[in-house]
Amino acid sequence: MRFAPGQSAPSTVKSFILNHAILDILKRECMRLFQNSGTTSNYHSRLASLIQPGDRFEAQKQVFLHDRYGASHLLKPVLENAPEVFFTNGDDERLQRAWAHENGLRDDTPLADILLAQIEANRTEVFYNLDPIRFDSVFLKRLPGHVKRTIAWRAAPGKSDLFGYDLVVSNFPSIRADYESMGIRTAEFFPAHDPELDAYADNDDRDIDVLFFGGFSRHHQRRREILDTVARLGDRYRVVFHLDNSRYTRLAETPLGWFGPLAAVRRPTSIRRVANPPVFGREMYAQLSRAKIVINAAIDMAGGDRGNMRCFEAMGAGALLLTDAGNYPPGMVDGQTMRVYDDAEETVEIIKQSLGDGSWKGIATEGHTTIRTEYNKEKQLEKFVSLV
Repeated sequence: MRFAPGQSAPSTVKSFILNHAILDILKRECMRLFQNSGTTSNYHSRLASLIQPGDRFEAQKQVFLHDRYGASHLLKPVLENAPEVFFTNGDDERLQRAWAHENGLRDDTPLADILLAQIEANRTEVFYNLDPIRFDSVFLKRLPGHVKRTIAWRAAPGKSDLFGYDLVVSNFPSIRADYESMGIRTAEFFPAHDPELDAYADNDDRDIDVLFFGGFSRHHQRRREILDTVARLGDRYRVVFHLDNSRYTRLAETPLGWFGPLAAVRRPTSIRRVANPPVFGREMYAQLSRAKIVINAAIDMAGGDRGNMRCFEAMGAGALLLTDAGNYPPGMVDGQTMRVYDDAEETVEIIKQSLGDGSWKGIATEGHTTIRTEYNKEKQLEKFVSLV
């Protein structure tokens, strides 16, 4: 058995026993769990390149799980293919139609009906949904009687139709408070460290000084300011951005967008110089493993809460997380496990200092240790079982 740095044999054995004890609870309580997730349209092209023509449902699902897209939110039994658990991406037409074809459904069966058929076939008792906007309370009314508990992950503000869910979970207190004020029951729940990232964290050959990947749209005006300032360091450091541009940004950078309101979403020249296409899954993990510093900048409507999935991924990959000030989860501490900036100028100062004196490495190492111990998959699963 291979022990992690600083981890003793007894703690590893304890974790092993705890994990199996939790799985035993799932079995003993006859808790047939169904986790549904979703993907973004920009990820579809990568996923399509990984799947072979004619792949059946199970083969496609395994390709997705191996690529680790959104793995922070996937429960440990899903990632380990536990027989008590069924997983799918309900919005993935190719995946879902493969299951429908294999199970005798018509070719024109709506995706919602396919998901419902999967829930029925699995005899699901706990439905955990990461895509509650697509599959909202209207869908929940159609669930069969053997579904005893419905839980949704929702970490974005807004008046979404989540009233049919027994519980809505996230790690953002202010968002949970908003939902509570609407009469929706909520609970604290966190993303978790993907253990597959540990191998990437071991890489010491980090040739990217500053890395950012994420969206660029009209909802990211403060992010635009930060990225513009950081991008100007490209003459001194190796700065790499992987941007998931909105359709308005793409239009703004054509002759049609040279004039008028689209100027607000056009990328400055400094950003375009260091910009690359978006990366996902293990391709994203590989880039994280090359980075010394990873920039995080919340979207404009995020409020004061922080701790999005990017924080867990960057720290989990052994990079220094440099992120905007706010209310972070326990263990994410400025100067100890990450660095925090208040504005664009301070961001540049921290980058120069951290790369100049090499202090990024020690903080990044401490951050990785914290994430893999305090936010591991075993603890995430234990918490989930307690919510059920």
